[in-house]
Amino acid sequence: MEIEKKNRVVEFMKTYWLYVVVGIMVFSMSMMFAFLASVNNSVPVGTSTVKFFMPMTDAYVVKDFSNSELQLNETLNQWEAHLSVDLTSENGDVLAILDGVVASVDYDVLEGNSITINHSNGLVATYSSLSSDILLKAGDRVKGGDKIGEASDSATSELDLGKHLCLTMKLNDKPVDPNLYLDLQSK
Repeated sequence: MEIEKKNRVVEFMKTYWLYVVVGIMVFSMSMMFAFLASVNNSVPVGTSTVKFFMPMTDAYVVKDFSNSELQLNETLNQWEAHLSVDLTSENGDVLAILDGVVASVDYDVLEGNSITINHSNGLVATYSSLSSDILLKAGDRVKGGDKIGEASDSATSELDLGKHLCLTMKLNDKPVDPNLYLDLQSK
């Protein structure tokens, strides 16, 4: 019985060896492309692959994204989910993470000055806690890497963090972790 099974495998390999080799090569190449895409900070969004820019140069994370574990907001003295990433850097320039169109420029007493940009394929980013000297308006087009504002302490709900950028991202109207798109943890 076992000899019959070995013979079937041998016969299969003799007949279909080329298909097996091609399948292994295709699988290996797809894994290599997936690895290279992640190394280049390119991430599939919808049906296309896009290259993301960091929202600040030489930034570091002061408060990370968390939708499952509550974090203490020291300013408000309450525990809450944190559906954004807060960053700070020495120069304070805030940059667009992708090409896009400005959807709105707003002020909210808790979030401060904000710019919301529709990027692509359902991806929307809101850049909050910006200074008041925003030169953009709804309908303006931006390129990835363009300066769109300056980090500040305008978000009164997070005064304990000082001058910072609060980056919130949504994909098809659902909050997503910016860490999935940007290499923030090495910052």
